[in-house]
Amino acid sequence: MPSRELLIALFLSQAIAPQHAAEDWPCFLGPRQDGTSRERISKTWPAAGPPRLWTRAVGNAYSAPVVARERLIVFHRVGNDEVLEALAAATGKPLWSFRYPTAYEDQYGYNNGPRASPAVDGDRVYAYGAEGKLTCLSFDTGRTLWQRPVNSEHRVPQAFFGAGSAPVVEGNLVLLNLGGPDGAGIAAFDKLTGNTVWKATSDGASYSTPVVRTIQGKRLAIFFTAAGLVVLEAATGVERYRLPFRSRTYESVNAASPVVVDDVVFLSATYNTGAVALRLEPGGLRTLWQSRDAMQNHWATSIHHDGILYGMDGRHEYGSNFRAIELATGRVRWTADQGLGRASFIMADGHLVALGERGELALIEVNPQKYVEKARVKVLEYPCWTPPVLSRGLLYLRNEKQLLCLDLREVLTR
Repeated sequence: MPSRELLIALFLSQAIAPQHAAEDWPCFLGPRQDGTSRERISKTWPAAGPPRLWTRAVGNAYSAPVVARERLIVFHRVGNDEVLEALAAATGKPLWSFRYPTAYEDQYGYNNGPRASPAVDGDRVYAYGAEGKLTCLSFDTGRTLWQRPVNSEHRVPQAFFGAGSAPVVEGNLVLLNLGGPDGAGIAAFDKLTGNTVWKATSDGASYSTPVVRTIQGKRLAIFFTAAGLVVLEAATGVERYRLPFRSRTYESVNAASPVVVDDVVFLSATYNTGAVALRLEPGGLRTLWQSRDAMQNHWATSIHHDGILYGMDGRHEYGSNFRAIELATGRVRWTADQGLGRASFIMADGHLVALGERGELALIEVNPQKYVEKARVKVLEYPCWTPPVLSRGLLYLRNEKQLLCLDLREVLTR
């Protein structure tokens, strides 16, 4: 007969459902760069919302944290320093901290913290600050491995809201939409040394983070720059495709990341721009459809599921709506104004987990026919403009002053 202790252990092991495909969230928009998680989550929330495991005061930033090997990497500004910190993901306990001085000031009056998420690759952390310093640290200790003021080196003019496109690690390279003149619009740096490997285009910098995919047997880096779509061979920087796509308004930005489904690229922007779906064919780009009215993503990247794009349509808080459209045609399936403002969101277990800009967290069914909201709870104060992060059933949310961890692990009821 099994011992009493063994029976208790077996009962406890079954009380919490195993995390299906538990994943790190090592870079902006997660392990597949598309805002999706393969984990199971709790879909029945108590009235007070999911359990709050810990809360921590943080400095100014719009940068989403990242998670690898049960460590949370946070990038924020404290005083006149940009700070990278490693925390124990389950408890928020500090593990190490690295800081360097910054003089960045936002010319539009927004906060002066970093905009771009860090990226973890193996035993290294990469971060790109608001004034354009690219930093590489040891993941284990926070020790500096290299740092380059890449924006000043390449004479990059200060963009409207500082540098905000997150670094993407691809093979031995770190890819950035720098926005420098004279052929330094996009650059690749050796991830071990920081040396420049290649430069391409003279496109200005956007706030959109590039996506890397294998298409037609080639690893392609897909950028949504300030000028529009640029697709390069990731290893060499050789340009393969280009499409101008931006607002006619000077004071405008492209911010949502490209959505890539097989060989189709979806781009969307506000400022009266709209959306376009393009097929990357051996002979060139083929436009599947283009519409000013189908979808206008501001900064939240749409998420694809079974041929439907779920996104936030609208530039301003009032007038922004959740929307579902067909990827193949742009046809609008439904639109819902639910008062979340310009929400940011991820997808897990058949649901969108959305954080409204006034701090309301909503659980929304992924449904191509209609908007179905399962739960909503207030968790943070305005403004919340950073997408949620999910790893091992724990959800991380932040505003300009606070970082919190909620427990979304699925619990089995018997």
